[in-house]
Amino acid sequence: MLTKRIIPCLDIKDGRTVKGVNFVDLRDAGDPVALASAYAEQGADELVFLDISATQEQRKTFASLVKDIARHINIPFTVGGGISSVEDVAPLLEAGADKVSVNSSAVRNPQLINELSKAFGAQCIVLAIDARKIDNAWIVHTHGGKNPTDKKLFTWAKEGQDRGAGEILFTSMDHDGTKNGYAIDPLSKLHELLTIPVIASGGAGSMGHFADVFALAKADAALAASVFHFGEIQIPELKTFLKNHNIPVRL
Repeated sequence: MLTKRIIPCLDIKDGRTVKGVNFVDLRDAGDPVALASAYAEQGADELVFLDISATQEQRKTFASLVKDIARHINIPFTVGGGISSVEDVAPLLEAGADKVSVNSSAVRNPQLINELSKAFGAQCIVLAIDARKIDNAWIVHTHGGKNPTDKKLFTWAKEGQDRGAGEILFTSMDHDGTKNGYAIDPLSKLHELLTIPVIASGGAGSMGHFADVFALAKADAALAASVFHFGEIQIPELKTFLKNHNIPVRL
């Protein structure tokens, strides 16, 4: 049986790790290189780095940050933020990233997923989807959750898979930073709908929430930020807890 993955997420703004609630009220969470190194040592399975305010200038800075981080860790990591073309990806992979994440740019130009998958392989492409429940439908948002779109979560995730994405990273904007648990119902539906792995994001507040997202929603991986950044949950203890609840993890 495939082991479930624990993935700390570092949202990067101006070279620092930040964390908010429902995508707003950001506060500083520390140095990304130090955090990345610590998570790798603690047994994280992967890391995700998102440049949440990416501009062309910041992305050049981010590539150097990716290289700095890669020197300090020995686990796979995914980089996202401001990637809008095949040409944007190679510098990040050369800097040491293993995968790239696309979000707003893929909504704007869905063909980008096909192009990236063809150029680098599906295993390298993560389609990140930020969605909020509005009038009983999960509506996809772009630009760091600021702009609602006409796309809906399930049809967009399926289209992303069909176009060549290797994983779906779904963040529930309603759950993000609340520490009230993951969005079990839509995650369960994504698991039933898709054949590629689903990464759950948004809402982790206790070790029980991780157990629930694996056991109930059948997520392949669980991503979290503030509970790790501020020391509320330690990864070794979390993995022991999950193993004791019959959830397969890499210890």
